[in-house]
Amino acid sequence: MTENWDRIGIPAQPESPRQDGISATAVSRSFGQVHAVEHMDFHAPAGKVTALIGPNGAGKTTLLLMLASLLAPDSGTVTVDGLDPQHHRAEVRKRIGWMPDTLGVWESLTAREILTQIARFYRLPKAGIPQRVTGMLDRVRLSDLADQPARVLSRGQQQRLSLARALIHDPSVLLLDEPASGLDPGSRVELRVMLRQLAAEGKSIVVSSHVLSELDEIADAAVFVNRGRTVRHQTTDAAAASGRRYAISATDGAALAAKLTDLGLAFRVEDGRRPAISLVLLNDDDAASLLRDLVLAGVGVSSFAPASGALEETYMNLEGERR
Repeated sequence: MTENWDRIGIPAQPESPRQDGISATAVSRSFGQVHAVEHMDFHAPAGKVTALIGPNGAGKTTLLLMLASLLAPDSGTVTVDGLDPQHHRAEVRKRIGWMPDTLGVWESLTAREILTQIARFYRLPKAGIPQRVTGMLDRVRLSDLADQPARVLSRGQQQRLSLARALIHDPSVLLLDEPASGLDPGSRVELRVMLRQLAAEGKSIVVSSHVLSELDEIADAAVFVNRGRTVRHQTTDAAAASGRRYAISATDGAALAAKLTDLGLAFRVEDGRRPAISLVLLNDDDAASLLRDLVLAGVGVSSFAPASGALEETYMNLEGERR
């Protein structure tokens, strides 16, 4: 039987707590005259990865802080597994794992000491803490650095330690602010695999990131925010169904443009080191059909690939509408 790594050092519970995910309804928060969040709605169901997407200053971090019960909304409500943090603060915080965009730990302590202290804060059974800490260090590939002070860790290693800290108490909701920042390509792949595994175990996972290509790989749905308000809530399947932009290059750009015009397709010429033509296609079948038509027409296609992911395309469309 395969051991569930996320339960190492955590005692079995007689009955699993209700897991409804995390929601915010009409929440608002101001700082003086600055309205950071205004009547924002948000929902991240259990067992899913939900992306939080928006430009700088859109209110993402403020929303995350309210979801983490670290900041109280001026109005509106937040619920975690059906519980209101304002009335069940201690219970809610047990169910939340919070990974900010910077580690913010005691730099003189080792990775092992930091996780041990956090486990004590959450009042995990004392006898199970060493095993729990060792398991988490192994999971985030920090075993070799377990007894090194946090100040010597690289940015990517600190991110992995921050993730371990967020998971140490086996929360049902995981809030991640730019979790891939500083990670090398291999570690980014491992993070994606880990988040999908955690979602499969029933956790509600919220990821805020500017790397939309990463979110395309892991998110089940996305909430787009701007100027403190929710502007769209969309599943990634629905985003993909609305079309994706493709970039096409050819040995003869004029011949490519002429053929696309003959086919009645709208396109635009993209500037760059390798000039290309881009256009929106609804699905992979349309892309395959177009590529076949170009080749049969004798157009020397040198590259044909998606120029953006589904979430990035939705984001850019929303930005265009805003302007």
